[in-house]
Amino acid sequence: MINAVLPPIISQSLGIDTAEWRLSVAADLPFFQGHFPQQPVLPGVTQLDWAIQLGAKHFGYPVEVASLEVLKFQQLMLPGTEVTLTIKHKTDKGKLVFTYSDGDKRYGSGRIAFTSQPNAQGAAQ
Repeated sequence: MINAVLPPIISQSLGIDTAEWRLSVAADLPFFQGHFPQQPVLPGVTQLDWAIQLGAKHFGYPVEVASLEVLKFQQLMLPGTEVTLTIKHKTDKGKLVFTYSDGDKRYGSGRIAFTSQPNAQGAAQ
């Protein structure tokens, strides 16, 4: 995990099994610098880091990732975009399933498996 600074959170809806954050992918975020000069794009590793940080904190996991599964980046996330990050907790499998979207437009998705189970006090804060 790279521990990237999180983007501005416009709104959030936090539940026991599902959490959503509306994020502002502002043009002045440092992640756009050098990626790429002609058309800045938010790196996939930054998107993963945000999902890991927010998901681990909300659902009570330590941020030690065991594996990443079925990663897909369908659309480029450009400066000035607003996206919704939805994370669903698959308790029986100890995994988080994340999706970045805006309405019908999907930007990326995947599953995060952690090295250990969540702690009770971190879940559904």
